[in-house]
Amino acid sequence: MLDLHTLGQRIAEHRGAQRLTQAELARRARIGRSTLDALENGRASELGFGKVGRILAALGLTLKISETNRGRPTLEDLIAESERS
Repeated sequence: MLDLHTLGQRIAEHRGAQRLTQAELARRARIGRSTLDALENGRASELGFGKVGRILAALGLTLKISETNRGRPTLEDLIAESERS
């Protein structure tokens, strides 16, 4: 399950890959830079869905909902793991 801390790390990775500063992404997502900084650095205890959605949209990402796979990795999981290695 993806928690807020992991989501923040992934957002930071995608922001860096797109060579955006926190200020630039925050402006595009219409959120405060301090909010984005807290999310990326694991200090955000909560963040509304609207803000998360705007951040992801500003990065060209979407949030996907899927059924639990009962412990077996999906092909998508294996590809993502391979790309991280």
